Amino acid sequence: MPNTANRRLSAVDQAWPLARPFVISRGAKYTAQVVVAEIEEGTGADGAPLAGRGECVPYSRYGETVESVILQIASVADAVAGGISRGALHELLPPGAARNAVDCALWDLEAKRAGKRVWEIAGLPAPKAMVTTETVALGSAQEMAIRAAKLKSRPLLKVKLDGEGVRERMQAVRDAAPDARLIVDPNEGWDMGRLVDLAPVLADLGVEMIEQPLPAAVDAELEGFTSPVPICADEACHTAADLERLAGKYQMVNVKLDKAGGLTEALKLADAAEKMGFGIMAGCMVSTSLAMAPMTVLMNRAAVVDLDGPLLLKKDREGGLDFTDGRISPPDVALWG
Repeated sequence: MPNTANRRLSAVDQAWPLARPFVISRGAKYTAQVVVAEIEEGTGADGAPLAGRGECVPYSRYGETVESVILQIASVADAVAGGISRGALHELLPPGAARNAVDCALWDLEAKRAGKRVWEIAGLPAPKAMVTTETVALGSAQEMAIRAAKLKSRPLLKVKLDGEGVRERMQAVRDAAPDARLIVDPNEGWDMGRLVDLAPVLADLGVEMIEQPLPAAVDAELEGFTSPVPICADEACHTAADLERLAGKYQMVNVKLDKAGGLTEALKLADAAEKMGFGIMAGCMVSTSLAMAPMTVLMNRAAVVDLDGPLLLKKDREGGLDFTDGRISPPDVALWG
């Protein structure tokens, strides 16, 4: 067992300005507000400081604020100092942003202490570079076409929608990026009638997936609906415990660290989803490469990788992930894991 006598947990909030407004059906975002948890544990074998980090995004959709997340992290500081395991952490904090930051910091610390990569510790193959989405935010059809044209060489675009002007917006995006694969995300902004009406239109445009079209609270209406485009649960799916009630409604689930409460639960969710026949989407919140890095452990198992959060920032953190020609590579050890 490691000596945890000098282990200390801290948390700080950070604001990362976006390159442009990020508009979805619920509103506009101009800054990525994140919380970074760090667990320091003396020095390593080489005498250098030993520390693990994890980044999370407090999300108001789930009743979280920066202040509430920092308080939750502080509530487990003594347990972390006492050498708490990741499994035991899940008994102290609920799924959400705070547990994510601490869980990922524990993974990072263990990897750095052992001189191994996280995927080795998890018994998984080393991740390889994968195609990731790049996002076309919600705007007028003309605005979305201009953004899509700038990204037309990218292999996969994720288009944010609300309930208005979907045909015009999607046709404009398709015309501007004729060769790109497309998925769409209404962020709970549709009703069942709109989904039934629009799904065939989207299929004709070559759209490969619709992410969370209905509010999670009313997704029972999806029961028995045969969509020409696969439907992915996002807001409706947080942990493996949600999967049973999603069967028969969705064909895919979006695994996000901030919903699952860390990589530990995200791995469990992915395993359970695969066994039940769900396709996996590896998703993210708008945040820096430090938040994306743990999800790269899962990305080779995903049918859709949606880890473009850092590309929405004016500037990513130093030593961030490599994004080249629409592909994301696993992190350098100095960043995480």
